[in-house]
Amino acid sequence: MSTTNPSAAYFEQVAGQWDHLRTGYFREVVREAAIAKAYLHPKMAVADVGAGTGFLATGLAPLVEKVHLLDGSAAKLDVARKNLAQFNNLEFHLADGLALPLPDASLDTVFANMYLHHCPNPLDAIGEMVRILRPGGRLILTDMDAHPYEWLKAEMADLWLGFERAQIRAWFEQAGLVNVIVDGTGELCQSDCQSKAGEHADIRIFVAAGTKRIAARATVQASYAAQALGGTSCCSEATCCTPDVISLDEISSVNWDGGYTATDKADIPAEAADFSLGCGNPLAMAGLSEGETVLDIGSGGGLDAFIAAKRVGPSGRVIGVDMTPAMLQRARRAAQKGGYDNVNFKHGYAEELPVLDASVDVIISNCVINLAEDKGKAFREAYRVLRKGGRLEVNDMVFGGAILPAARTTAAGWAGCISGALPEPEYVDLVKQAGFKDVAVRRSTSAGLSEGVAVYSVQVSARK
Repeated sequence: MSTTNPSAAYFEQVAGQWDHLRTGYFREVVREAAIAKAYLHPKMAVADVGAGTGFLATGLAPLVEKVHLLDGSAAKLDVARKNLAQFNNLEFHLADGLALPLPDASLDTVFANMYLHHCPNPLDAIGEMVRILRPGGRLILTDMDAHPYEWLKAEMADLWLGFERAQIRAWFEQAGLVNVIVDGTGELCQSDCQSKAGEHADIRIFVAAGTKRIAARATVQASYAAQALGGTSCCSEATCCTPDVISLDEISSVNWDGGYTATDKADIPAEAADFSLGCGNPLAMAGLSEGETVLDIGSGGGLDAFIAAKRVGPSGRVIGVDMTPAMLQRARRAAQKGGYDNVNFKHGYAEELPVLDASVDVIISNCVINLAEDKGKAFREAYRVLRKGGRLEVNDMVFGGAILPAARTTAAGWAGCISGALPEPEYVDLVKQAGFKDVAVRRSTSAGLSEGVAVYSVQVSARK
């Protein structure tokens, strides 16, 4: 798209025929896949980088408040203006891809369709798109998998023969994106994608999504340290769970019920039994057996770890990992008071577990993964430490729809178990991307509204 890009001359020449030409390479299913990963909100402002004649913007314009179309071909933008004449929420920019004429942190979502393989330096192009994203905003990129068809360089002015998906993930992470998903679109360039000599191409098209980092860990850690010392349970106190900017409508009626029975809590020290920051009961479906090794990610005051310890018995073992020293001190005091010799509490983070590879039978976690900014990395860590056949049982908060990035950046909102939540399908995508199979989702008991969007807890079960 750059005005100095070797591909620029080609696109100037084919602008008038591009709407016909591109049907041989990609169709509307690619646009649908990109939009599905974006979780668009009607009040969003988005950009279509390398917009061409408006293929992607045609689908975006009815869904958001503002669309910026950026391209290095004046001829293509002229065609786009004609194609999109019915919309009044568009702004067109003749622009170099490495110097986008938009302010830092000004957009909610940035799209780039079949653009990256025309960029001389893809990582720099990704970094420039991330620059204009707000914290919490998403980058959505669709492009070709790596392929061997050299003729595309000569006939279509391609600079890259597609990309390995692992490379796309690495570039996204280098650019500061978290919760990275790289998946297939279901589109295959095959029947009409051929060279002038009649050589057919068989190329799959991927969709990649990533979220710009918010950096909420320090605030969350400070909040939970205060709760550990003061004995307040955030997810049972309306005053604690109310964020600075976003709000839980009628929060007093929200049911933050963990679903524990009196039997579950029997004989557990009050320091843990009466102190739960969870939004469900991950042990309800865990099916723990004698002798198993259990890892509790975000063990807090130790309630779930102690219940698990009773179920796995003296021959089993429970490891509790928490990022807050004050929480660990509280849990260790309770363990000593209750005589739990088979429980060990460690300092660590969901994204960097202090646990050996393939050493755990079952992982549980209760309303904690939503506090990790990079949930994708947390699930990859969970996969790493599980033995083959091991189970994941996680309760967590999710959104039932799209929410603006600005509503996800408040410190109190993160500490209150809300701002870190993702739309349910995105959360499940990240579990699957980590490699888990047999993924099942059940609606749990805690629920409410945030900015008019349903927010509720789910129990996610999966297997390595």
